[in-house]
Amino acid sequence: MREGEGKTRAAGKKRSVSLSGGTRILTYVCLAWAALVALVPLVWLLLSSFKKDPLARPGFQLPESICLDGYVSTFRDLHVMRYFGNSMVISLLSVIISIVMISMSAYVVARMEFKGKGLVSLLLYSTMFIPATALTYPVYNLVNRLNIYDTRAALILIYSCSGIAVSFFVIKNYYMNIPKEMEEAARIDGCGYVQTWGKVIFPIARPGIMTAAVLAFLNNWNEYYWASLVMVTREKMTVPALLSTFTTAFRTNYNGLFSAMVVIILPPVVLYCVFSRFFVEALSGGAVKG
Repeated sequence: MREGEGKTRAAGKKRSVSLSGGTRILTYVCLAWAALVALVPLVWLLLSSFKKDPLARPGFQLPESICLDGYVSTFRDLHVMRYFGNSMVISLLSVIISIVMISMSAYVVARMEFKGKGLVSLLLYSTMFIPATALTYPVYNLVNRLNIYDTRAALILIYSCSGIAVSFFVIKNYYMNIPKEMEEAARIDGCGYVQTWGKVIFPIARPGIMTAAVLAFLNNWNEYYWASLVMVTREKMTVPALLSTFTTAFRTNYNGLFSAMVVIILPPVVLYCVFSRFFVEALSGGAVKG
């Protein structure tokens, strides 16, 4: 009898969470529209990169013949791998520095009680609403005073301090879902705050931390404003700053520009595909099991 009741309850739960026909159709329509909005620019960009003159056959018109001159010039003449190396080093170092600082500060705010806790959270969240242009003069002045203008260290410093609010929000919310009993058990076993974070909190909150790290990396990889402001030497530029070399006062090489854009967006796409499972775990509340 009990087994029959258990099966009946399980079947009832499955029926309760199943979507109705209208809701399922609406969900599929919304997902299809989101996929269309995301894929149309990518398909347009890919087709344009294979056209010798994208302005002669604009939009989704197929190219008359496949033209690879833009890809050849991107790798042979512009030495794009050099800029890839610059962007990779700057983005990775800035992500490591920012995530280590933010993950520990979020742990303090999420798990401890102290005076001014609300003010600290408010100040961190408020940085989300400050535009980059409003920080131009103070950041530019700071970089000059530190004598790191036109160096990779300048971008690493700027990127490490930017995007703090988003990373703090993601990591802090993930910490809040971890049962405090696990932390108390670690403290009883003699672990300090650092050991508790490293041996208990970090393994559980890894999906949230990795999600914040990937988002920060994508933001740093695609950032153009600061890269074009504090970097002057061509050999030190990042890949977004490379795109400005295709535009002059008299003409724009659209074939080379679109080809370079395709090459530049490949690493973030591959990175997201590799770490997509961390996004799913973080957004679904993931690894904490009672």
